Amino acid sequence: MINLNLDRCLSFINTQTTPATPTGVPVGLRRAVTINEQAGCGAGFIAEKLANYLQEHAPEPGVKWTIFDRQLMAKVLEDHKLPGALAKFFPEDRTPAVQNLLADIFNVLPSENKMLKLLAETVFHLAELGNVIIVGRGANIVTARLPRVLHVRLVAQLEDRIQRVCQEYNKTPEEARRYCLEEDPARTRYMKTYFKTEINDPMNYHLAINTSRFDGESTARMIGEALLRLP
Repeated sequence: MINLNLDRCLSFINTQTTPATPTGVPVGLRRAVTINEQAGCGAGFIAEKLANYLQEHAPEPGVKWTIFDRQLMAKVLEDHKLPGALAKFFPEDRTPAVQNLLADIFNVLPSENKMLKLLAETVFHLAELGNVIIVGRGANIVTARLPRVLHVRLVAQLEDRIQRVCQEYNKTPEEARRYCLEEDPARTRYMKTYFKTEINDPMNYHLAINTSRFDGESTARMIGEALLRLP
């Protein structure tokens, strides 16, 4: 599945960056979605359902929607010969200070700021191209001033998230609980450290959806309808 999704991502980039290949949608009408979630809210599943919904309701036939999540974007960067260290795609938390020190002294790795800049440029460019769903990585802040980009926050009750993590990642309930309780603060620190904003600030999003109250299909449909109504 990872390889299949990666092929879709690479195909998307090749199509959008080849002048001779039409995109099917005028530049002024291209849209994008960013999804930010509490750990275990089902963003991956919802993104898949959303891509299907948007393809079915596209203003022009044949328009494909592509999902870029944390793991896939790392491989895309690697395959396009961006700095090799980006293949590891530093976690949504602060990079240890010693890594920056080694980078500066021995030129082993790009500095933290350079990594963030390259990442932000990639996210911004993808959203500009349109027809993409970008999960995580502060994409809502990076693309905040772009028109026709819908920003979504997913939340849910902890017990529901634990159950979903158990199912999706084959973890025990104890492992799933620990994952959620560790991942959420890490993502909060990431947004505060690199983007100087609170991850739960409702002003950073168009929509906040509680996936404890709506299933994946309903959530995807709500997001899709909201996106298509953006002016």
